[in-house]
Amino acid sequence: MLRLCGQLLTRHAKPLATVAFKTHVNYLQIIHKSPQKRYFSQRPNYNTGGLGVSIAGKEEKVTPLGWFLLLIPITTFGLGVWQTKRKVWKEQLIKDIETLTKMPPVDLPDDLDTLKNMEYRAVKVKGHFIHEKELVMGPRGFIRPDGAETQGGLFSQRDGGNGYWIITPFKLNDRDDTILINRGWIPRKNLNPETRQAGQITKEIELTCVVRKGEQRPQFTPDHKGDMFLYRDLPKMCAMTGAQPVFLDASYQSSVPGGPIGGQTRITLRNDHLSYLITWYSLSLATAFLWYRTILKRKPF
Repeated sequence: MLRLCGQLLTRHAKPLATVAFKTHVNYLQIIHKSPQKRYFSQRPNYNTGGLGVSIAGKEEKVTPLGWFLLLIPITTFGLGVWQTKRKVWKEQLIKDIETLTKMPPVDLPDDLDTLKNMEYRAVKVKGHFIHEKELVMGPRGFIRPDGAETQGGLFSQRDGGNGYWIITPFKLNDRDDTILINRGWIPRKNLNPETRQAGQITKEIELTCVVRKGEQRPQFTPDHKGDMFLYRDLPKMCAMTGAQPVFLDASYQSSVPGGPIGGQTRITLRNDHLSYLITWYSLSLATAFLWYRTILKRKPF
């Protein structure tokens, strides 16, 4: 029985192997001769979407959504150009202010309305103070003659540089006009006029001052309380004192011993445009690269 099984296997094993081998070879030839039928040999292309796609080697054009996204680098580049122009303008403005403050003082013009176009210009005035109507503005830090400034604020009670500005009506001697003069800085402890009687001069005096404009109410700034002001609110100051809408900062040289210290004019303007333009140009470059890589080159991240 065993001998019979062995003879059968020997007789039929070779033909079966030959058929299987030929069948496998024929299958391989079919695959190589017909690449279009190799469904499992090609990698699927999943780079599709609404931005412009590539299917079966055929690249489509950029869609409207893709062109719309190009507005991002264009807009940020435009903002960078705008900040560049602002930087040039601010630097020129700072130079102009420095030039004005270094010019010799002129007499106060007869027409006080012309002072609206003379901010930071030095002028000379002569008259006397009306101390009973003085106002207070602050808290403010003290600006030293060298330009350095101490910190001043509502919560800096222990800071020796924390104090206030004294705004006093000034009656001009050669006309029937009263203006407002920021006499300068006093420490918090001398807020009461009784503590600085030596500086409350009543005689006629000549002062050199710097023309200033009124201020709009800063955002989140609370209302004034009594004669305590937080910013140069000219309409309300003039209504309380009867003065003309003219505001001058007394110079440091015009300070009176025992009184407020003048020279409290801030002439340094904030200039952050360099950091702004770097930010916008960087965003423009980054978004332009992303658009080029994603929309044009179809390289997903």
